[in-house]
Amino acid sequence: MRQRVFFWLGVAILLAIVILPVLWIYLASLKSQADIYAVGLAKVFAFSPTLANYELLFTGTTFGLEMRNTAIIAVASTALVMLVSLPASYSFGRWNTGGGMLLFVTISTRMFPAAVAAIPFFFAFKALGLLDTHIGLTLLYLYFNMSFATFLLFGFFREIPRELEDAAMVDGYSRMGIFRKVIFPLIKPGAAITAVFCLVFAWNEFLFASLFTRINARVVSVALPMWIGGPKIDWGPMMAAVGLAILPTLLAAWFMQRYIIRGLTFGAVKG
Repeated sequence: MRQRVFFWLGVAILLAIVILPVLWIYLASLKSQADIYAVGLAKVFAFSPTLANYELLFTGTTFGLEMRNTAIIAVASTALVMLVSLPASYSFGRWNTGGGMLLFVTISTRMFPAAVAAIPFFFAFKALGLLDTHIGLTLLYLYFNMSFATFLLFGFFREIPRELEDAAMVDGYSRMGIFRKVIFPLIKPGAAITAVFCLVFAWNEFLFASLFTRINARVVSVALPMWIGGPKIDWGPMMAAVGLAILPTLLAAWFMQRYIIRGLTFGAVKG
């Protein structure tokens, strides 16, 4: 009995550590500046909600443009990553394409710090006219996420028995038909968790976004630090910006949680 009490107490503490900061962000985004600075525990929840911070955010700043840029780049890069990585990892996992060397070369792009590639990429993108463009940042995220997604999906494909494909070929399915109707439904949890990871990376990435964008393609991760500084900090609009910035990834994780859980446990038990 005592162990169960300590267990649930630990769970409650961990949940509080995770949930309370997020709750505070959204509560602060609905408060006026006076309510934010109000002293007392009761003032945390006892206030008159207002949407003035969100109105100011979209009418008095460029945050709407930055959210649109982030959504375009994150979704486009994730879609391209999945489009390339799914057939590539299937090829590596089923036929050992390249004898393992090609897979190693693909994975090796994640073996060095991203900052090492910043300078050569910068000069290459400058020569190609891709600085401060949606295409430029999308291609960068495609480059860095493709190896990660391929390696992750490679493990999922290897867990699928080859006999399923042999049976489908006996039934007259083509190789593409086998992939669409037999393999992909089985790999869907793994594809979902891979897509979520790639989307979160593209949405939150800061280093290359700060180096390769200025105004036209500036994203949320670069815009948020600009709220800090100067003699006065507008906590209300800043909390509204933070709340909107983290909302898409929270919703993606929430709606795809059943696939994520299945993906994390895929192949955990064999035999």
